[in-house]
Amino acid sequence: MKEYIWHKQYEEGVPAEIDAGWSPSVGAVFEQSFEKHADKPAFTCMGKVLSYRQIDQLSAAFASYLQRDLGLAKGDRLALMMPNILQYPIALIGGLRAGLTIVNVNPLYTERELEHQLKDSGAAAIVILVNFAVTLQAVKNKVPVKHVVVTQIGDMLGFPKSMLINFAVKHVKKMVPAWHIPGTVPFKTALARGAGGDFTRHDVGHEDIAFLQYTGGTTGRSKGAVLTHGNIVANLTQSRAWLSGALKEGCEIIVTPLPLYHIFSLTANCLVFSSLGSLNVLIPNPRDLGAFIKELSKWKFTCLTGVNTLFNGLLNHPDFKHLDFSTLKLTLGGGMAVQRPVAEHWQEVTQTPLVEAYGLTETSPAACINPLTLKGYNGFIGLPISSTVVTIRNEQGEEVEPGESGELCIQGPQVMRGYWNQLEETKNVFHRDGALRTGDVAVMNEQGYFKIVDRLKDMILVSGFNVYPNEIEDVIAAHDGVLECAAIGVPDPKSTEAVKLFVVKKDQNLTEQDVLAYARANLTGYKRPKHLVFRDELPKTNVGKILRRQLRDEDETAAGK
Repeated sequence: MKEYIWHKQYEEGVPAEIDAGWSPSVGAVFEQSFEKHADKPAFTCMGKVLSYRQIDQLSAAFASYLQRDLGLAKGDRLALMMPNILQYPIALIGGLRAGLTIVNVNPLYTERELEHQLKDSGAAAIVILVNFAVTLQAVKNKVPVKHVVVTQIGDMLGFPKSMLINFAVKHVKKMVPAWHIPGTVPFKTALARGAGGDFTRHDVGHEDIAFLQYTGGTTGRSKGAVLTHGNIVANLTQSRAWLSGALKEGCEIIVTPLPLYHIFSLTANCLVFSSLGSLNVLIPNPRDLGAFIKELSKWKFTCLTGVNTLFNGLLNHPDFKHLDFSTLKLTLGGGMAVQRPVAEHWQEVTQTPLVEAYGLTETSPAACINPLTLKGYNGFIGLPISSTVVTIRNEQGEEVEPGESGELCIQGPQVMRGYWNQLEETKNVFHRDGALRTGDVAVMNEQGYFKIVDRLKDMILVSGFNVYPNEIEDVIAAHDGVLECAAIGVPDPKSTEAVKLFVVKKDQNLTEQDVLAYARANLTGYKRPKHLVFRDELPKTNVGKILRRQLRDEDETAAGK
């Protein structure tokens, strides 16, 4: 079957094998672009454009600061907790050039979630937007972080714009809660201290860890996928092979609305397109569709990545159809399933297909992508990318024939080393031959295309983010008024799925408002229950395990499905 799948790749114009030896590390990938595309624009945000030469200088200064002032050594973990602003790529690249391991953190994390990730990763330092500093303040004495670099939204926008925006964000929009963390260093101060200073170029290779990229855990706690420099360089090489012939190096403009702390945007936008000398248009808040579309109108953008809900939101905004799509070459959808009505509407409005891809945090992330020659939506996640073997296996781990369903399993150089300090979890997610078990049920057709048909896990997919019922249940069950609870995913037109929570009361005075308020205090927004039902009891097995499947069946029956 391996040879059959690779033959299909070749027929579609994608090489069966890639050679990732062209770059020893992710930092070196950026340095090659600095040299080759020095005077081309690299990143832009809120009207400010930084060239590759400027990113080179600023990231070098930050690398110097991390090593000289903070004394961070090769392999130390640097956490980044920011939205899509110019400070992110500077800190990211600076950390990588300094030989550090990057730990991406969702800025919307609650205190509990942030504490777990910083503890688990052993992060020695963090760069954080001041808007979220109050969350760090609450856990600072419980985590190993020794150094805190703080930044404001407008810091890289130049005087007087930076001052005006920072003032407005803090004093007019009231977006920065009061905080106090002794010993913090402003981002601009860090750059000034490192300016002109040299940094040590460590011998970083494919076996060294580039990212601890956290993903939801079925045990209720997120796990850090260990992604090496080899994993990431391989995946961007695979992506470049897939894009070969479609894009022109040094000429593309990629719009980046998905957060760079998410693996999809991190690899596809920041890494792949930077390696091609492209301009990344950073969108700090894509939920503000009016402002997002206004920004799109300023650029002759050629590429755009996103999730189904984002594309659907844009299509339903009255101003979107008036944009100029004449330069658009590629729209890539990932993170969640692309829905047929959205894909067809997108092609009707933009005259370009919405190409669906599939991947996981554990695969850096790309594993399957539809060919660029595709004329329209086909309902499949595509073909395996270069040097990747995708198989469908039964419960015994045996490959099944085309047309039969089973668990989707992936092998390739982009597959993670394992979970950080989670030997048992790592063992459980790999077959003996090294194939990664995705937990997704899929089928392959006679042409070698793969289609996701269901999930083995009870994972809930909310706007492209994995939400695990165990985590929600562990949090809600800690409420004094809750006896037991269960969470499932239910269809939602805006976010694919929403969390529905079933609760058995311990305190009969417990209200829906009590539970939802508790969820707001302890769970990031996309993890919070949207629906809540009180029950006298929950269905269980004879050993007491709650039957989520039965709850889903009952919910579907009640909905008339």
